[in-house]
Amino acid sequence: MKTAVWLYLFLFVAFFDLHAQYPMLTPFAVSLGAAPSFIGLVMGMYSLTHLPGNLIAGIAVDRRGSRLFISMSLIGAGILLLLQARVTDPWQLLYIRSASGFVLAFLSPACMSLLARLAKTHIQQGKLMAGNGLVHTLASVISPAAGAILAAKLGFGPAFALLGWVLLVTGILSLWFVKEPPVADNPSPSVVELAADPKQPEKMAQVPTGMGFPWAVFFLPIGMACAQGILAFELPLRGTDAATIMSTGILFSIISLGSLVTLGMLFLNRYLPYFRTVGGVMLLALCYYGLASEWSVSLLTLLFVIGMAKGVIFPAMTSFLLQLSGPSRYGRTFSMLSISLSIGSFLGPVAAGAVRDHFSPYFLSFLALMLALTFLFPRAAFKMNWNPNSAIPPHAH
Repeated sequence: MKTAVWLYLFLFVAFFDLHAQYPMLTPFAVSLGAAPSFIGLVMGMYSLTHLPGNLIAGIAVDRRGSRLFISMSLIGAGILLLLQARVTDPWQLLYIRSASGFVLAFLSPACMSLLARLAKTHIQQGKLMAGNGLVHTLASVISPAAGAILAAKLGFGPAFALLGWVLLVTGILSLWFVKEPPVADNPSPSVVELAADPKQPEKMAQVPTGMGFPWAVFFLPIGMACAQGILAFELPLRGTDAATIMSTGILFSIISLGSLVTLGMLFLNRYLPYFRTVGGVMLLALCYYGLASEWSVSLLTLLFVIGMAKGVIFPAMTSFLLQLSGPSRYGRTFSMLSISLSIGSFLGPVAAGAVRDHFSPYFLSFLALMLALTFLFPRAAFKMNWNPNSAIPPHAH
């Protein structure tokens, strides 16, 4: 598992760099003279340009493996951050952020696919995915505050340049230290296909014959990313002075601390992913409703609970997808997840920029999550479970 350890290290650096930009981007765009609606477009275009990259990554990762895509994505993102440090008007920022969205679209499907293929059992697979979530959360706990400190002490340009060099060096090192396991030559059946096979009743829960992949599950990451995009758009608009930028970075770290708490509650994994997901979405929607209605609850408390809900939802959502896809299709499955997240991340900031003069954008977050919840209406495929000790087919890793 040396490859997993190195991958976690590089992922930590990558996530740190990416999340460190959260408290800086909006104030930086304001300093360039961008209006709120244009800032929403900048943030949305970053997510929109994820889509073609995700489409390419889905098939390419399954065919070519993950290693090269991980390295090139990190190197490309580092170069673009160095260019971002030199922009002088909002349109240049829009172009560079759009290119960054395409380049980084390959990173998540490649990393998730590589981690999934390193596992030999479903228990090990779940642990590796949980490790990915833990690394992501640890990086996002400290990086927003660190990014705010960098911006306050060095200025926007030098801060972006420093983060760019870190990403560039990380990408180059990953070429040596990330090893590629063999890619499956023969397609393995998905959980749905096994459940529908009358010869496999002892391995999977019964599912009606002929049932295909329940694509409605991808409405969940769309709603989640939409709500997250609105939050990432709204919080930095509290102000552009150094003190406010610092406090905004701390607020983002509070969200990540909440996620860290529930990620550490390992007993939650005893419950089926379906029920964990539904409960987490309901809690998350309630928090956004509280933000929109200006409940007499402190902002720190609501943001911490939002983080806790996310810490429940994302591991459960990953378990859904691992259940419903076959090992030879991990790249395409995680590509579809990334596409869904990109769509939601585009819609959220753009919609928030359009409506914030009329009503609280957090109402849109609440509506997006409740709509996603309706698509999780109970069905057989959502309720099925595997034997956690069963081995993944040998040719799949």
